[in-house]
Amino acid sequence: MGAKDKNAKAKRAEARARRAVIDTAIDMSWTGLSPGRSGNVSCRWKDGMLITPTGMVYDDIRPRDIVYVDAEGGVPAKKSRKPSSEWRFHLAAYHARPDMNAVVHTHSMHATVLACAHEKIPAFHYMVAIAGGKDVPLVPYAMFGTEELADEVGKALCERTACLMANHGQLALGKTLDDALELAGEIEVLATQYCKVLELGEPHILPDADMKRVLQRFKTYGQRGQDD
Repeated sequence: MGAKDKNAKAKRAEARARRAVIDTAIDMSWTGLSPGRSGNVSCRWKDGMLITPTGMVYDDIRPRDIVYVDAEGGVPAKKSRKPSSEWRFHLAAYHARPDMNAVVHTHSMHATVLACAHEKIPAFHYMVAIAGGKDVPLVPYAMFGTEELADEVGKALCERTACLMANHGQLALGKTLDDALELAGEIEVLATQYCKVLELGEPHILPDADMKRVLQRFKTYGQRGQDD
């Protein structure tokens, strides 16, 4: 394959990635996971990421509006849109989890309620393990768009694929954009269930030993561990 063909192929791949970021953001909004212009979406690209622009209605975003942010937080393209104000914690997530390729941040109702109450999601149900541990952790409050918040998010995601952010919302990672969006939906379901359990009284939290066994089982859950 010649240089011209390789360049054309690379451009097509980037166009598909930009379109996928938009489609994921629209799905996030239409399913109610993040109302209006709230939330943001990115995917890993080259040494950085492709991320939704700040302040634009998702239905109005076109592939050219998606912003490439490099590994250092720079925006090389001179005529680029401004990236989401939360680009810092997206980069922090990718640095913390080199095995993940997509980030979805939402202001989903019940996850945000818990985040505003400074409540993590503990092991009230074994499915909490879907985020990779015995709970869905709560990141301490820091101003949106700051390095402080990005640092806290990076710490929380070293051993998790999702977290809540105090007085803010939730964040979910995935190997693909579909995976990240699906996990964000799962986190909202768990948050909804946990809020309802709290209405009934003191929740019954599964012991660490039980969650350890669940996490071990999750390694081969579904089609995991099967030969290709």
